[in-house]
Amino acid sequence: MTDIPRRDFLRNTAVGVAGVSKLAGWHKHGATPSIETDHIIPPHEAMPIPGLHSYAEESISAGETIHFRTSSTTPYELSIVKLGPEIDDFTSDETLYVFPKNSPQQQPIHPGSYIHIAKGIDSNEEFSGLTIECWIRPWSWERDQALISTFDPLGDCGFALYLTRGGWIKFYLGNGGSFVEKRWRLAYKRNEIRRWHHLALTWENGRATFYSDGKFQGSWDDLPGPLKTGGSALRLAASGRNGKAVDFFDGDLAAPAIYARALSAQEIQSRRAARGLEPPKADKLLAYWPLSEEIGDTVMDASDAGHHGRIINRATWMIGGPSFDAKSIDRWEEYDPVNDTTRGHALRFASDDLFDCRWQVTEKYTIPKNAESGLYVGRFKFEDQGEPRHYHVTFIVRKAADQGKKSVLMLCSTNTWRAYSATPFAANTADRQLWDTPGLPNAVAEAPSYSCYRNHHQGQPSYSFGRQMPWPCAGPDVLFSEPDVNYSHLMRGERFAHQWFKKNGFFYDMIGDYDLHANPDQLNGYDVLVINGHSEYWSNQAYDAVDDFLAKGGNVIVMSGNTMFWRVSYDDDGAVMECRKFDTDIGGREAVAPGEIYHSHDGKRGSLLRYSSRPAWKVLGLECIGWWPITEENFAPYEAVETDHFLFREPEPVNLKPGERFGQSADGELPRVGGHESDVRVNWIKKITKHIPTGQTLPDEPEGITTLARIKASGRRGIDYFGRWEPLDHGVYAEMTYWQRPQGGRVFHTGCIAGGWALSVDPKLQTLMKNVLHHFGVKKDNRNEIIL
Repeated sequence: MTDIPRRDFLRNTAVGVAGVSKLAGWHKHGATPSIETDHIIPPHEAMPIPGLHSYAEESISAGETIHFRTSSTTPYELSIVKLGPEIDDFTSDETLYVFPKNSPQQQPIHPGSYIHIAKGIDSNEEFSGLTIECWIRPWSWERDQALISTFDPLGDCGFALYLTRGGWIKFYLGNGGSFVEKRWRLAYKRNEIRRWHHLALTWENGRATFYSDGKFQGSWDDLPGPLKTGGSALRLAASGRNGKAVDFFDGDLAAPAIYARALSAQEIQSRRAARGLEPPKADKLLAYWPLSEEIGDTVMDASDAGHHGRIINRATWMIGGPSFDAKSIDRWEEYDPVNDTTRGHALRFASDDLFDCRWQVTEKYTIPKNAESGLYVGRFKFEDQGEPRHYHVTFIVRKAADQGKKSVLMLCSTNTWRAYSATPFAANTADRQLWDTPGLPNAVAEAPSYSCYRNHHQGQPSYSFGRQMPWPCAGPDVLFSEPDVNYSHLMRGERFAHQWFKKNGFFYDMIGDYDLHANPDQLNGYDVLVINGHSEYWSNQAYDAVDDFLAKGGNVIVMSGNTMFWRVSYDDDGAVMECRKFDTDIGGREAVAPGEIYHSHDGKRGSLLRYSSRPAWKVLGLECIGWWPITEENFAPYEAVETDHFLFREPEPVNLKPGERFGQSADGELPRVGGHESDVRVNWIKKITKHIPTGQTLPDEPEGITTLARIKASGRRGIDYFGRWEPLDHGVYAEMTYWQRPQGGRVFHTGCIAGGWALSVDPKLQTLMKNVLHHFGVKKDNRNEIIL
């Protein structure tokens, strides 16, 4: 039988849904369809965004077509541009194509996650009894939020259960017809933020009764029947207005159920005591969603009615249900969430969840088959209030699939660019943008603005990040410092190494992080992999690919600091990157508990790679020791150590003596190599590790590493092996090393994010790099030929 993608199979066959309507516990990973990338979603409240915003593929092969999806409220001109040899001079760029000037075309976004039930409850069914039950853990009281509803005040009004401003519960019980104000009721029981509450609303013979946490809260005798749902869609974590999804829930939802009867007080107390771990009785059960899939965008109704749901805008799996205390999980002990029978299941929703803008293609261009691999941009030129502006959409052009490989493969840290993309809808600004970690102000304050460094608007930890979104922080003119320092750590920061390699005849192919993740075997055939810039976020697959490449005799040049630090994973189709960062002391997200750091893609532990059996030092020899403020004073040069090493002498002498400084401008001014984030040998980290958690051990440094240079300073702190900030009594905060790995392969590591920045100005560092390339088998190729 020919293999059919599970998404297409389930979308096009009735068996795909009906065949799995009985749900008994945790789905096996990969068994649940993911249809989130469908561009057609049910009607949804729109959010227009003023200004110009655009996105395209992160990378494509030469000969393929790039698709721009642009929303603009102003006319613009778009050019396809290959970035040139001068980093801050756009006149050196090569323009491949200029589109005709385009008229404004605004495309709104549709943020907010919820569950849409395609097959609603029969609109003509009259209920003699009804119960709506669920567990909730709110994250916000700022506005009214729907929990379970078939309700539209401008359409048909069935029932609705809401969390209101201030934490109270209100509900509506209608006849499926027009809105009647007096059928709203308010239950005066405040629901605490970030605490689980069990809610149950019953109705029978005109009497509504509300229970919170198993306790009677009140009853209302003036709500006569018949009760009917009407034609409004059945939604979980949202309601409707004029047919569109609105009033999105900011919180966690577990075990939602609907019954065609009124549960007794004793039954409700029993349901509350079960803490979401037991299914309800089948007696007149209309729908029950265990939310036990823990992956994908489909939730199954465990009743016989087939009210299966589709998650819109993803929401967050793998947080545990009301029976689970995520803080109780020991960060250091082995834990398997799949086999934890007391963990339970829930979904976390956010009113600003958005992972795919779903914009229509506005421009497309086929990259020439012979285009050089490297960094390109879509450059938009427009005016804002009479002032000229530009906007960049960065993308990588890989070599054509049928072309031979060059000797060097350059890896761009696109995962890190995405991780820092806190404000994808940032207001358009003047040139030379200074992006700090939280991003720039949004064009619309309520627009999504979360990242690996910024939580959702209502405080939910940010775990997932869509790749079908703008990322203006990855532009070629983006700084991460004041202009007098002129430092960058994202795309612009990587270009210094790119341009030095090319200007000196060391040509390369280029890929991004996801390219390596999706196709690890592509490393085969290259002499050297260059890991460049702020290469902080790595998937298990990419990590293993580099280890395997080296074990086969490959060579790696690392011009990065804070390297291989946080673990990421991806959806099957690569649409979403996931990263679960724990411990605010080292950059983890607020409100994250150890029990939540397990990824939805594979159920495995996330957070730091060094805590997930894949520390950077095992592959590259060095490990991150910390980061410090971006100031001129905090940047320093190397001090040479092993100047008799062959890399300092062959084939060209670097002419350095022990203790002599290099890795800076000739006058000692910026650029300097060390300052922002950096890596050292494990033994230096062991020296500052004062406390070892129970059951943990400190690693032994591998053999064969030679320190060529290091950077020292007094008065700094660094992170120990277990993530605690401690005084750097030894002063070492960055090292340059050469490692002949016992398991195969060679690594030259500069230990600093600014390695390429310093390479662009220091002749001694340049000579050293030429020696490294020589010993790694790379020859100059001024004709830009390829190795077949």
